[in-house]
Amino acid sequence: MRAFGPLACGLAIAATLLPAATLAQSQGHEHQTAATAAGTPAGHRTPAPSDAYVYIGWPNDGERLHTRHIKVWFGTRNFGVAPAGIEKPNTGHHHLLIDVDLPPLDQEIPNDKNHLHFGAGQTETYIDLPPGKHTLQLLMGDANHIPHNPPLMSKKITIYVE
Repeated sequence: MRAFGPLACGLAIAATLLPAATLAQSQGHEHQTAATAAGTPAGHRTPAPSDAYVYIGWPNDGERLHTRHIKVWFGTRNFGVAPAGIEKPNTGHHHLLIDVDLPPLDQEIPNDKNHLHFGAGQTETYIDLPPGKHTLQLLMGDANHIPHNPPLMSKKITIYVE
């Protein structure tokens, strides 16, 4: 799988597409997030409004796609989008989960090929997936990539790449 877009923590390159090699560099082991830098206690969760809603606008659940290069767009209702590191009430940023279950909801969301971070506040991306059945789900993270309380997640959808 190859992902495009500024995906990693701390990257604020809006509207620039990054090749997979750049993405891999951003996921090194010396990665320090705002949470670890600021000393935020593990398990701290930012409150979220009970009426907030997160969704995948495209592709639709059950969609059969005849391309491996897939545009995914997503959004929120009753909740704002803000870049990673910005602490503003009722905001967060998207994390796209590909072919995985939800991570622990009281810890920082992983940053790897199955957990794509949109820390610059992006609401769309392109992903490359091999042929077959795949799942996509969004999980909002706060300024420090920790899911809100209650967690804000989209429905998990299934797509088929042909």
